[in-house]
Amino acid sequence: MSRRIKRTDPKPRSRDERKESRPFKARSAKTAGPRPGGKPGGSKPPRFAGERAERRAPKARLEKAELERAAPEKPVEALLPTKVQTVKVTADENNMRVDRFLEARFPGLSFSHIQRVVRKGELRVDGKRVDSKDRLEEGQSVRIPPLKLDTPKAVGELSEAAQKTLKTLKEMTIFEDDDVLVLNKPAGLAVQGGSGMTRHIDQMLEVMRDSKGQKPRLVHRIDRETSGCLLVAKTRFAASHLTGAFRSRSARKTYWALVPGLPKPKQGRISTFLAKEESEDDTIMRIAQHGDEGASHAVTYYAVVETAGNKLTWVSLKPVTGRTHQLRAHMEHIGHPIVGDPKYFNIENWQLPGGLQNRLHLLARRIVIPHPRGGMIDATAPLPPHMQQSWNLLGLDASRFDPIENAPEE
Repeated sequence: MSRRIKRTDPKPRSRDERKESRPFKARSAKTAGPRPGGKPGGSKPPRFAGERAERRAPKARLEKAELERAAPEKPVEALLPTKVQTVKVTADENNMRVDRFLEARFPGLSFSHIQRVVRKGELRVDGKRVDSKDRLEEGQSVRIPPLKLDTPKAVGELSEAAQKTLKTLKEMTIFEDDDVLVLNKPAGLAVQGGSGMTRHIDQMLEVMRDSKGQKPRLVHRIDRETSGCLLVAKTRFAASHLTGAFRSRSARKTYWALVPGLPKPKQGRISTFLAKEESEDDTIMRIAQHGDEGASHAVTYYAVVETAGNKLTWVSLKPVTGRTHQLRAHMEHIGHPIVGDPKYFNIENWQLPGGLQNRLHLLARRIVIPHPRGGMIDATAPLPPHMQQSWNLLGLDASRFDPIENAPEE
């Protein structure tokens, strides 16, 4: 379930005041529901802060605002470089992946176009070819070639297959408005394409192109076998704001997982450096030391929610940073790898309890992030079928209070 909370404060508040007034309170799928008074959210305040200001503004200011809203939107092509340019990596962009750097700078670009310019070597970093997954460092020079949008497909009747895909996306939808879409991604469905990948969320979003040919854009990712909340921007405006919220760590995410044993202490902080380790068959994140090549700092808070005897524990996880496989690598690091994890679960002679499926027990449970037009997006995903089965068999109550809400903010 989800909701969008809008503010009705008489005047803007500082960032610290807003932070103190928005406690991170988890809402369960069972207990969350309409507020007292009937309709969800109660009375509807003005949609935009600008509309509130206009009610108090003189007539001349209202006329100016109306003219600005009536002005045609600046085409994306005007925002894209038409000739080769060189830009410097800023402090905020330090350690950002090459493909995400391009997404942040040019939200109108498609994933396929980004991969193409990088693969062909048209984009260079300090004069050298790079891979889309390579990370940038502050001060590096990035050569950016002329960029353009992919030719939009003609808008018309959707094929039968496209209609089926659209229906599937609607069934996944937790929250949607004119700017934002939150999907409950099922386990096993990839977010983006890879080698031999023919069906993934990014490809499915093609059926949602608007009359201008604009397709909804991914603003973050979760692993293929992880289920739960996935945020998508439906407009360029939303993509820019939401990407910025992730970069500034204004987005708060909660994950649920099932792990063997009982983590001690019951609430804690995991802080390590992680670096990618690649082999011919696989890629994993290993614990690294500060200063190691490719090492990035990663911080995760965890809290025990409920135990099933002494064998299995339901934990709630709150990542402060967003490194690849961060939660999976961190739980393995403290000796409690996530049940069903094919990459990081390596406890010898450990037997999966009868009735539980050997699938990754990790759920992107909740996301709370500032809405591009004011207020907050607060979306919650239910347990996927294989985790719900485990919760039922172990007698775990998904409506329990989630102690991760007390985890500090960083």
